[in-house]
Amino acid sequence: MSEQTSQLGYAEAHDTSIEERYRPAPVLAGKVVVISGIGPGLGRSLAEEAARMGADLVIASRTASRLDEVAEEVKAHGVRVVSVVTDVTDEESRANLVSRTLEAFGRVDCVINNAFAIPPMDPITQIDPRKLAKVNETNVFAPLRLSALFADALAESKGSIIMLNSCVQFSSQPEYAGYKLSKGTLSHLASSLATELGPRGIRVNSVAPSYIYEDVNRGYFDFLAAVESKTHEEVYADKAAPTDLKRLASSEEVARATLFLATDLASAVTGQMLTVDCGEFHD
Repeated sequence: MSEQTSQLGYAEAHDTSIEERYRPAPVLAGKVVVISGIGPGLGRSLAEEAARMGADLVIASRTASRLDEVAEEVKAHGVRVVSVVTDVTDEESRANLVSRTLEAFGRVDCVINNAFAIPPMDPITQIDPRKLAKVNETNVFAPLRLSALFADALAESKGSIIMLNSCVQFSSQPEYAGYKLSKGTLSHLASSLATELGPRGIRVNSVAPSYIYEDVNRGYFDFLAAVESKTHEEVYADKAAPTDLKRLASSEEVARATLFLATDLASAVTGQMLTVDCGEFHD
């Protein structure tokens, strides 16, 4: 067995150990959590982990079949789930998400802005500005408008907003520059909203994962392996090498760290960026 394979095996064994130790507590019982960007990776894990913590959910995505699938999974945890087909870049669709949430539950305690788009991975001077603008519609303006539209309801519940950011903002590689542009802007937006909405009792925080080891990145690692004439395990080891734990976080681990910020355990935490990266970026 190669050293890289051993490292990957260790990471997967460690992940299994974490899952065996983890016991969800009802720290979100009685709360209503809205999650945009429900997909096969982090969005699904956010919904499932929030349900395991006792939250009732409103899940949003452009794909009805995906919502139906996730809704069935999380209902097994004994919570209420409302699915709303939503295009977060459309104002009418965003307003519908708010009205459907309040019609169903009469309140909202946390809005998690998880929907995202990625621009071409080219040097930023070579990317069509229209493509950058389109990405910002999803990554910046949609979180801004959803936060504004939910603000009155969040003020009533003294709730919170969570922005899913990325550790890409700490990187300077040219291929990440377009994505970093939108995520850096999102960081500034979260900080500004924390200051503006704080007097109304609304907390605004951000979470920045690095590589999340889930289906999308597994596929990306396969792509890199083919391009770089490496094995998947070697690519994983390369990505895990800069971390203190020598592994990558799972989507479940990122979801749990994110949801901490939605609980009353974080009642005095606002305007902060929580990195969930197994110790890749820190002072």
